[in-house]
Amino acid sequence: MGFAVMTMTDAAADRVKAIVGNSGPEAKGIRVGIKKGGCAGMEYTIDLVTEPSAKDDLIEHAGANVWIEPAAVLYLLGTQMDFEVTKMRSGFTFNNPNQTSACGCGESVELKPADLAALARERAGAGSTA
Repeated sequence: MGFAVMTMTDAAADRVKAIVGNSGPEAKGIRVGIKKGGCAGMEYTIDLVTEPSAKDDLIEHAGANVWIEPAAVLYLLGTQMDFEVTKMRSGFTFNNPNQTSACGCGESVELKPADLAALARERAGAGSTA
């Protein structure tokens, strides 16, 4: 089994399916990426996918398709995508182990690239038996 760049909760999958269902027959899923911006330095991007790119990583969960932009992979390794609804807002959230800080308003984050050596050690440890 391959390593998924990112995982998503059932709530995130349900929201992705709702977005796709309301976007017409050409909609296939969403694409997650990152861009420079905000007071903390980076922002997550979410776009509708009508034409998947062969270069993107595909994450599938509960019938929902999320593509990851190649430039974002190192910043999203190990991330869990969720969808939350509160009294003040609703939206996708990212539990990202590569996040080092966030701005006060929560709209931007500071990310570091994933430590590939540490991930390899974790995977090796997960595969061993005690």
